[in-house]
Amino acid sequence: MNYKLVREQTLKFCNHLHIEDYAIQVVQFASPPKWHLAHTTWFFETFILKAYVHNYTEFNSHFNFLFNSYYNNAGDRVLQSNRGNMSRPSTDEILEYRTYVDAKMHELLLDVSDKKLIELVMLGLNHEQQHQELLVTDVKYMFGHNPIFPVFNTEYNLVKDHNLNTESVKIQAGVYEVGYQGTEFCYDNELGVHKVYINDFEIQNQLVTNGEYIEFIASGAYSDFNLWLDEGWTWVNTHKINAPMYWHKMDDEWHYYTLSGLQKVDKNAILSHINYYEAQAFAEWKGMRLPTEFEWEVASKALNWGTRWEWTNSAYLPYPNFQKENGALGEYNGKFMSNKMVLRGASVATSPNHSRDTYRNFFNPTERWQFTGIRLAK
Repeated sequence: MNYKLVREQTLKFCNHLHIEDYAIQVVQFASPPKWHLAHTTWFFETFILKAYVHNYTEFNSHFNFLFNSYYNNAGDRVLQSNRGNMSRPSTDEILEYRTYVDAKMHELLLDVSDKKLIELVMLGLNHEQQHQELLVTDVKYMFGHNPIFPVFNTEYNLVKDHNLNTESVKIQAGVYEVGYQGTEFCYDNELGVHKVYINDFEIQNQLVTNGEYIEFIASGAYSDFNLWLDEGWTWVNTHKINAPMYWHKMDDEWHYYTLSGLQKVDKNAILSHINYYEAQAFAEWKGMRLPTEFEWEVASKALNWGTRWEWTNSAYLPYPNFQKENGALGEYNGKFMSNKMVLRGASVATSPNHSRDTYRNFFNPTERWQFTGIRLAK
């Protein structure tokens, strides 16, 4: 993985933003673009440059407090909900920060033989790619909640893809190995190869489409408590939900916001921006279910995947023999193994070369600002 190319990819996306866009935080879970630019840089400065460069001089002594995300071992930090309050430092200063850190990193990377350092650089680059996807989804949330539905870029309708295959896949009962077994980079939550027993099952080789979901809505599903988990039913009623995120009924037709503007819903395109509760209710309505993460992984080599993060029916838990690193980097995944559901695959917003069939994404079951979809099993 090339350090320069990964870092440039973040800036390439931001080139379509106006200066006023960089500091906006519409909701607590969606961070401003300026914060993403700074936090990914802070990661390299904090975990690599400060550790490996003798007498390293920080760009700004306040930045550790401003741009630490959730690493308790790295010190105090701004509350996540206050990231949008930082009109200063300016966006220009953040870009100068990136230039400063990149120059120091390039010097360090001229002669690298330390295995631990190489592993940290790889983690930093993969971390930046995670934030590239979050940047896309956070910007969409920002524009999608702007009353004039701005066009980010006319080429950025990321929800227009259709299914390629409609054949279902049948998997025979048996004992299968799951977990990452390669030699390239992976996250610690993918490690711990272990055996699982799986019963006979069938899994669809297509994702649920907008048209199918419109039928679900039209059936009165959002007002039928029989379809919903109790927490899901509470969520629907508390927030008055009646459609996926970004959907709007206008002149008796469904429209949705895309990064290329507000458009009519393409009924044949793949559904996006639904949460676990909606996915589970739709599966119940169809008389089917969501696959477990292990069923998904076993079937993945026969599936078309990569356009949507796919909800599974598995809670996010550690694999056997899971081990956290000491210090701040041990907080990367392990401490979130509670009250989250696993998603598998990747999405249209995922950076190139950042997906594997063992990749375990995880979100709260209420969250739907990511490019999430539904694959059914039975």
